[in-house]
Amino acid sequence: MAHGKTRRDFSEFSEENRKIWDANAEWWDDQIGDGNAFQVELIEPATERLLDLKADEVVLDIACGAGRFVRRMAELGAHVVAFDYSARFIQRAKERSRDHSSGIEYLVLDASDENALLSLGTHRFDAAVCTMALMDMATIEPLITTLPRLLKAGGRFVFSVAHPCFHSPGVRRFAETYEQEDGRHIIRKGVTVCSYLTPFAGKTEGIIGQPEPQYFFHRPMETLFKAGFHVGFVIDGFEEPALTTRSDRENGFRWIDMPDIPPVLVVRMRLEHGNEPRAPAD
Repeated sequence: MAHGKTRRDFSEFSEENRKIWDANAEWWDDQIGDGNAFQVELIEPATERLLDLKADEVVLDIACGAGRFVRRMAELGAHVVAFDYSARFIQRAKERSRDHSSGIEYLVLDASDENALLSLGTHRFDAAVCTMALMDMATIEPLITTLPRLLKAGGRFVFSVAHPCFHSPGVRRFAETYEQEDGRHIIRKGVTVCSYLTPFAGKTEGIIGQPEPQYFFHRPMETLFKAGFHVGFVIDGFEEPALTTRSDRENGFRWIDMPDIPPVLVVRMRLEHGNEPRAPAD
């Protein structure tokens, strides 16, 4: 793992990371393109609530993958500009979105390229959304500092990530047997946090068996939030949904067995100080 006490960005991994996602795109979409427990029960409902879309709003979907949530926003009446830096994901997204094509524009674009982001149009978007992707991005600084120039005044940015406290490569899962007062035994499962405050980059499998292990870029909540605070965002909503009704795996550790531990964090940031970016934090 690559460590750094104050790092937000790991640009040295960017090109390798792109190749990994191109290698995984079709396989990944084949596995969960129609939705899994995390998407259906945790991520999408919370994102939809916090986004609070209105008909005819213009939304930017960042790192859209194969476009599952893009299509949902189009169904709700939004006009969506969606991009990913994996051309293979965008091809899949276009194939899956033929019935919504009038309300969706797909692009191959790198979220770390400030000029490419600005080409989408300044102060054009009512909202931006990034679904379970910031922890997959080697660099987030250009995106966060450019968003205030893409959003309209008061615009909102909703993102979801694997929960930095409970669901990262720095976390270990455990199972222990407890004896109750009546003498019967139960098995309780949970997590132990081995590394949290220091950002790091490491490889992992988002889905067991995928063609290539992907990079996971751990950033504690302080790091994620400060990146937004220093360009004029405030947090005015967040959720920590936990899995309670559907199993995410057939065998081994399952999040449904840990209903008090949220695997996902969903956050809404809103512009407070206009649209011009300030200097990023150290």
